[in-house]
Amino acid sequence: MRNLPPMILVLLLWCAGLGAAAQFGKISVLYEDLRAIYGGSGEVALGLVVSVVGMVGLVFGTTAGLLVARIGPRRAIVSALAMGAVVSAVEALLPAYPFMIAARVLEGASHLTIVVVGPVMIAQLAPEPRRPLAMTLWSSFFGVTYAVLALLAPAFAGPGGAAHLFLAHAGWMAALALILARVLPADPAAPPRAAGNLLRQHLQIYASPRIAAPAMGFCFYTFLYVACLTLLPPAAPDSQRALMATAMPLTSIVVSLTLGVRLLGRMSAVRLVQWGYAAAIPGFAILALAWGQGAGMLLGGCWLAAALGIVQGASFASIPELNRRPEDRARAAGAVAQLGNLGTTTGTPVLAAVLAGAGPLALTGLAMLLCGAGIALHLWQARRRQILST
Repeated sequence: MRNLPPMILVLLLWCAGLGAAAQFGKISVLYEDLRAIYGGSGEVALGLVVSVVGMVGLVFGTTAGLLVARIGPRRAIVSALAMGAVVSAVEALLPAYPFMIAARVLEGASHLTIVVVGPVMIAQLAPEPRRPLAMTLWSSFFGVTYAVLALLAPAFAGPGGAAHLFLAHAGWMAALALILARVLPADPAAPPRAAGNLLRQHLQIYASPRIAAPAMGFCFYTFLYVACLTLLPPAAPDSQRALMATAMPLTSIVVSLTLGVRLLGRMSAVRLVQWGYAAAIPGFAILALAWGQGAGMLLGGCWLAAALGIVQGASFASIPELNRRPEDRARAAGAVAQLGNLGTTTGTPVLAAVLAGAGPLALTGLAMLLCGAGIALHLWQARRRQILST
């Protein structure tokens, strides 16, 4: 079974990414049902059930990249999927709150490993002409999962719905663990050993203009994108909120898989990240002028979602573009997971505070500055790479 076409393997790894995204999404879909079970612990404690998975990535992102490079990607992703299946089955029992949090911490480790291994193996397996498409497809796994779970949510409403969704997710993860164990190429017999202690290796990662650049650019994307999906629909008129909440992520996915892939065939991934940030600035300007107006909010929201979708796909494509060695790609993917979680965790509360304290003009102005910072950072890292190569 290890003679499958490379793009079939890419699709299977993408399916593993869908399962990893569902480790977040299933809790979001079930949030109100879980409030009835765990709400007595308080709203902050309930929110922790969602966020603790991301906190694991925030703390251990680059460490995961180092460990994956050490133990081998096939072994790592199969183990992570198997652990995810077991944990989700335990969650189906709806255990007491401390045990649920412990299960979610383990799930965070499973999630982190999958999102580090996925882009590394896809970059390794995809043929060179298809690599931009493969990396952009990988970048869509969160958006696709949330869209699918939103459609399936009514089927899991009511008594027993939470347990059924957890069990369905456990089955998905277990099936992929079994399939990928059979079809993925074997790990190297002697994986490269990491040199130095963890602190020194972290410093080496973030000092490298090749390994760190994808993550540093991606952080601005996660800071802005998740916050915009959260804050913009409630600011639209009532009749436009549901449409805006659906249209923004779908626009991002479609544009990244069509225009984004086409542009990756014409320019470098790093350059496309910069163009994506530049294209997002007019979207925020439209929002500044049309805040609270249905058509204007929808236009501005979809515009910036399309532009940031290009940033998303190109950021993942820049990992193999800038790093040739598999171990360096694993380190870069770990840094993307770490700084991506930093942006996801901080973006919404920061921009919500700006919106509440200074209004929509301040929010959109700050967002435009952050787009400019993303461009400037990549220009700086490109200059550092040029200097080091001479």
